[in-house]
Amino acid sequence: MSREALASNCQPTENRALPPSLLVAAASLLFFLGSGSAFAQAPARHPKQDESPAGQSGPGSSGGDASAAKPDETATADPALAEAKSLLQKGLVSQAEAATRQFLAGHTDSAEGHFLLGYILFDELHEKYVGEERKEGESFRYNDTVGGALAQMRDAKARESLAEFSAGARYHSPNAFDLKIVALDYLLLKDNPSADKWLTLSLRMDSKDAQGWFYLGRTKYSETEYLAAIEAFEQCLKLEPKNVLAEYNVGLSYEGLNQKDEAIQAYESAIAWEAEGETKSPEPFVDLARLYLQANQPEKALPYLRQAVTAFPQVSLAHEELGKAYAVLHRLPEAQAELEKAVQLSPENAALRCVLGQVYQKQRMTAKAQTEFDRCAALKNAQSSTRPAME
Repeated sequence: MSREALASNCQPTENRALPPSLLVAAASLLFFLGSGSAFAQAPARHPKQDESPAGQSGPGSSGGDASAAKPDETATADPALAEAKSLLQKGLVSQAEAATRQFLAGHTDSAEGHFLLGYILFDELHEKYVGEERKEGESFRYNDTVGGALAQMRDAKARESLAEFSAGARYHSPNAFDLKIVALDYLLLKDNPSADKWLTLSLRMDSKDAQGWFYLGRTKYSETEYLAAIEAFEQCLKLEPKNVLAEYNVGLSYEGLNQKDEAIQAYESAIAWEAEGETKSPEPFVDLARLYLQANQPEKALPYLRQAVTAFPQVSLAHEELGKAYAVLHRLPEAQAELEKAVQLSPENAALRCVLGQVYQKQRMTAKAQTEFDRCAALKNAQSSTRPAME
């Protein structure tokens, strides 16, 4: 693909409608990507290469450090951009953006400058989401229902980032890292076909990018291509054995294929690996428990949900699912306590308010039930009125 093709194609398009449960949560995407070194280092630029992206070698990444750009690969030609990258590496994102924009004001034909600014704009979203988690609590990471202002800011930054990559591609072909960020911009905009396209191209250039394979798997899953998703997650696992998030998503993909036994095995593996590693998530516990609830085996679900609540006491998802399990078992006071805790942690979750209202109703707490139902309706109306077109 030529530079011109990339420049003309790096434009946001309308996303096809997908069930909310299949979409890649923006918060999860930004936090999981931010857990690696991509946000600690600015991507090194490549020297002049073949004009076709397929003919370039990307920045490369080892299995244990997916997506990391090696800072000593090439020397930055312009001192002004070197300073901008130094600021970015120090976490001074706003200053890095200002320095890069100042450079581009006098060097509009600098592909390197445009690519760097595209990355910085994406990085600013990470910083914003980290700040929101500090403000709202850990549950924010597992909830894609964000306020209108944040959703609008997310979409605007992602679109601006894409515009910079498009501008840079007029002057030089991007490398694998650049194409991955383009794809992740599209994921934030919930344009899965475009994300799939650019992740695939990125991985042709750098097949050892474990993080790229993970997000290709997430994209394939969002497109309900479950077999392709499993293949991508397995590529990630070859590069990063015992990657908890990849194995958990293998389980989700097997669920999509209605292969429940394989899904259970994957969730159990992810839970076992959590005990051994640094990556921690309540989701394998919650989804394994949910499978047992669907199979009308709530007694098997409870131990996993209790583990999730113990390990992640500030995550509303764990309390919510434990509350639902207690409700199935008609242990309504315990269900009420867990759901009240979940609402305390995620007060803007409309569906959660409805579930709590139902538990109050079953206990003949009519006034409390009506309050929750009213709050649920108000939140749904507010979310509908403020939701951006791409949401």
